Amino acid sequence: MTTTRFAPSPTGFLHVGNLRTALFNFLIARKAGGTFILRLDDTDPERSKEHFVDAIREDLEWLGLTWDRVERQSQRLDRYAAAADTLRGKDRLYEAFETPTELDLKRKKQLNMGKPPVYDRAALDLTDADRDRLRAERGGHWRFLLDRDRIEWQDSILGATSIDAASVSDPVLIRGDGQVLYTLASVVDDTEMCVTHVVRGADHVTNTATQIQIIEALGGTVPNFAHHSLLTGPQGEALSKRLGTLALRDLRDQGVEPMALLSLLARLGSADPVELRGSVDELIEGFDIARFGAAPTKFDVNDLFPLTARHLAAQPFAAVADDIRALGVPDAIAPAFWKAVHENIAARADMAEWWAVFRDGAPQPALDEGDRAFVAEALALLPPHPYGPETWGAWTAAVKEKTGRKGKALFMPLRLAVTGRARGPEMADVMPLLQQPPKPA
Repeated sequence: MTTTRFAPSPTGFLHVGNLRTALFNFLIARKAGGTFILRLDDTDPERSKEHFVDAIREDLEWLGLTWDRVERQSQRLDRYAAAADTLRGKDRLYEAFETPTELDLKRKKQLNMGKPPVYDRAALDLTDADRDRLRAERGGHWRFLLDRDRIEWQDSILGATSIDAASVSDPVLIRGDGQVLYTLASVVDDTEMCVTHVVRGADHVTNTATQIQIIEALGGTVPNFAHHSLLTGPQGEALSKRLGTLALRDLRDQGVEPMALLSLLARLGSADPVELRGSVDELIEGFDIARFGAAPTKFDVNDLFPLTARHLAAQPFAAVADDIRALGVPDAIAPAFWKAVHENIAARADMAEWWAVFRDGAPQPALDEGDRAFVAEALALLPPHPYGPETWGAWTAAVKEKTGRKGKALFMPLRLAVTGRARGPEMADVMPLLQQPPKPA
């Protein structure tokens, strides 16, 4: 069975980069009728916070990315300890004692000598007495002993991919304070949870190479890997500097609709054009990981707002009825209200502004001096309130006959007088929604 996972660290809020990874893994699992696991990488007790766990769940639920089960790495520490013992028994895990400062000095010396900054495995030459002495001074960390061969795999996005293990430092799997790091925890979880497909960012390619060796050392099955391109800003700038403004909860607060966001990210960076989809099921049906490329992908948050407006314009009344009722729009006119405004809002919050106009009247319009007298004369010809769908046509016909105005010179000042805006819904739909006569100009 196809099994994928999304493994965020609950150390902050999800952002668009996280979502891209979550979405791809979700779509692969759902398209195959498989299992999608939400796996919380919470092995760091200092940085992992429960309110971020809640926020991750809330964001995914808002988007409709449902999971089949939740796993927490903090509850699997015994499994990581057992895996570490297995690796020690195979002489693939060794203790090292260099401090960060000492490692930094080694790297600088190697670079000055024109050598790659790869850990020199000095810890392998320590005697038992050396290790005992160093343990008394500091905590030792544990490194995985790589076979220095070329590591190869067929990546679902990058194609044939290989890394020379001799160019990579033996990865630290357990810190000096005993904390299990991502590299080991992820491998153990993927192996024991039978994960078949792993999609993540291109910045993990080297991690994948080392993890393949760890999986094999533990007797596991290497999953299918796919490394998607990294998102950049619209000018190609690093997106990481702007992620604080691209948290999913911030986009939600700005009125972005889930299907607008999902539709964009499900195609961005692929060979297919972005298409607004009406449901998650439509996204699943049209998804193909092989259609994505390796080049950095430009993401512009401004692209989300036209998609949101288009999505809202296509919604039936039933999809927004609760939002409209919450505004205080009477049930009797709620469907007519939605018909009037659905193509004139950029976000759901805009409905409140339109209802305020219909309920309380438009703010004082910015009329030209020549139009002020015209509007005053026109308002005197307006039939008594309440209005019907025929009111606009009858009123403008009477004003045209009385004043001689026509076209834009006739309709624009009257629209401004009634709604306070130069653009908006069909005025024949607006007039029956007005809860009181327009205010004098």
